[in-house]
Amino acid sequence: MRYSKKLLEHFRHPHNQGKIKNADGIGEVGNIKCGDIMKIYIKVGKTSEKAETIKDIKFETLGCAAAIAASSALTDLAKGKTFEGALAITKDDIVKELGGDVPPIKYHCSILAEEGLKKAIKDYQSKQGF
Repeated sequence: MRYSKKLLEHFRHPHNQGKIKNADGIGEVGNIKCGDIMKIYIKVGKTSEKAETIKDIKFETLGCAAAIAASSALTDLAKGKTFEGALAITKDDIVKELGGDVPPIKYHCSILAEEGLKKAIKDYQSKQGF
């Protein structure tokens, strides 16, 4: 299996790896077939216009190189964005962030990362009464 240099860089030196204590939202996703499990943690802030933003984001991923890299890339893409901007991040954006060369059998890792972020935001919103 061939991975891009950027994917391998995210795997070897992941960004924003870890847990946020007292996270405002947590999204947990997994794939039974491959065994990948991701937890995405977010801390929420507000802009001067009162739009909710992802002030901080971290991840814990148990999985293959592509799963860890996708989690890392997702956090780079989402950090500092408003919820609107973060929810617009797609699996294709994550693949592009990883150098655009993700083996087809590993493409599902970017889908998991996208779903994990959406679940973390939904978890936060449910706690706010949305």
